[in-house]
Amino acid sequence: MTVLSFDEQGVDVVYEGTEFRLEKALIEDAIQKSYPNVTDHEVLQMVEPEPALSGEPQRIAEIVN
Repeated sequence: MTVLSFDEQGVDVVYEGTEFRLEKALIEDAIQKSYPNVTDHEVLQMVEPEPALSGEPQRIAEIVN
């Protein structure tokens, strides 16, 4: 299971027991959107090769506010 923790500057990730951080600029470069408009599903797809996506995607702006 992958755990994503969002804040205004990036995302803390725990993937297969490994903890790391994805910085805001890295996410924006990878997704080609401004950070607040990126969704949790898009970040999960950056981390996992074949994620099990469920529910409606949420924009980071909605999550951190």
